[in-house]
Amino acid sequence: MNLIFRLIRVLLASLRRAPLALFEESVVHFRVWPNDLDFNLHMNNGRYLTLMDLGRFDLMARQGLFKLMLRNRWQPLVAAQTMVYRRALKPFQRYSLHSRVVCWDDKFVYLEQRFQVGDKLAASAIVKAAVSGAGRTLRPRELLKAIGQERRSPPMPPAIKAWALAEEWSSEPRGPAVPVLGRAVPQGDPLVATAAAGLDAAAKRARGELREAG
Repeated sequence: MNLIFRLIRVLLASLRRAPLALFEESVVHFRVWPNDLDFNLHMNNGRYLTLMDLGRFDLMARQGLFKLMLRNRWQPLVAAQTMVYRRALKPFQRYSLHSRVVCWDDKFVYLEQRFQVGDKLAASAIVKAAVSGAGRTLRPRELLKAIGQERRSPPMPPAIKAWALAEEWSSEPRGPAVPVLGRAVPQGDPLVATAAAGLDAAAKRARGELREAG
């Protein structure tokens, strides 16, 4: 089924379904159609990411955020996401997409999205999301106030905290690369540079020992 028809179906269904509280889970049901498949005849990895948009749409609509976004011309954004694939989804297989808010920090909201076949996990993702409007990114506390849900974030799970730190680090600017063991290691990469420098020193010692032995 073309994605536009799935979007319309999710939109119409969200208008009829019960509202969701902030931490309640959205569940939408889909089927794997032929245009979702790749050459291995299971759902293409990229299709998961596209369908996750529809899951977040249902979540926002039923939490009352979508109407505010239309009124204020806000736009949803994905800043980063990480995905784990566990089971392939096969042609015409039914599955459900589960979406929920996990926590937030000063800039972003972190969502969990899961693809399930019954109670079996097929794939899971953590999404770092935001909303922009009037030329800036809105703070999570502004969004919560807009939907009447002002509160503190639950503690951020360690796995999400570690991923968020790694993602933030990966977006930092790097200096020019320096050669270590014949490879270019970016300046500002302390863990990799330290490990590589240690290997480089060990290699030099080994070469020296070989020359002395010879």
